[in-house]
Amino acid sequence: MSLSLVENLEKLSNAYGVAGREDEVRELLRQMLSPHVDEVKEDKMGNLVGIIRGKSEHPKIMVAAHMDEVGLLVKNITREGFLQFAKIGGIDDRILIAREVVVLTDRGLVKGVIGSKPPHILKEEERKKVIEASDLFIDVGASSKEEVEQMGIKVGDFVAFDLKFWRLKEDVVVGKAFDDRAGCAALVEVAKALWEQKEKLRSTVYLVGTIQEEVGLRGAATATYSIYPDVGLAIDTAIAGDVPGVKEAEAPIKLGKGPALTVADAGLITSPKLLRVLIEAAEESKIPYQLESGTAGTTDAARMAITREGVLSSVIAIPTRYIHSPASILKLSDLENAVRLTLAAIEKIQQKFA
Repeated sequence: MSLSLVENLEKLSNAYGVAGREDEVRELLRQMLSPHVDEVKEDKMGNLVGIIRGKSEHPKIMVAAHMDEVGLLVKNITREGFLQFAKIGGIDDRILIAREVVVLTDRGLVKGVIGSKPPHILKEEERKKVIEASDLFIDVGASSKEEVEQMGIKVGDFVAFDLKFWRLKEDVVVGKAFDDRAGCAALVEVAKALWEQKEKLRSTVYLVGTIQEEVGLRGAATATYSIYPDVGLAIDTAIAGDVPGVKEAEAPIKLGKGPALTVADAGLITSPKLLRVLIEAAEESKIPYQLESGTAGTTDAARMAITREGVLSSVIAIPTRYIHSPASILKLSDLENAVRLTLAAIEKIQQKFA
């Protein structure tokens, strides 16, 4: 296991980057990518693009991982000093109560806790219902709207979950925003490996940290339009359903069984030609893999696929439990194998699509 891979995952996971406010993550990723690419640049939208130039421009390959995470947005400050909020990205209301958060203000971070009406005074019918986000609030310890404003908080400030990376066991880690900081960490390892073998690289590879994936794949839309690759790969996460209460038919992907290759999801049906190439890459390199199909979500690959005249696109996904929550779990072996599979896929794509 690469020590740098784990260290980078920890740094990226601990950084705050709610969709639309990816600045901290982008700067971290810039520092990590810069030594291993010919050029790194930021486009007008805010995507970060690292370029490794091979002997030929084609087949032009784009590998993307999104930098943003789900979070919240301050939409009102009450007279009593509580923050009412909107959700940024898909968040289950059930996981919000009593969560520690940080408000990302222009003057720095302000810690808070998501509060609700105390359960002791709820009516019987209220106790049976999930408390909706609209009935929750963020408590920053203030007693008035004026005090909140003195703390530097204003309407429109973004709010992130506050949880630091840690190990459950040697190969299992917990952290915030593994969707998709795990992909970002993998992207850096892919860049390192390609850079070390640059003299053998036949194609030009674009390594892209995209923005605003969680709110509509927006960064991928502009980055792919500009680059217009021949083949696009998204490194993202896959829902690991190996927990109590989940039927295998609902979510068959499991931790420790290798990265998942997307056959079809809510936004993408992978080209059979490209899927065969990815499977061949995995099997020839003896990399464990799983096939994922029929999931309700989608990834940047869905946007890549329909850019301009179309781009052959697919997903290499890292099995992850509890995505879109404050604390996710993954196995480092799956992350490392996602890196290996991405590199094997790039090699195979150069052979098949030259």
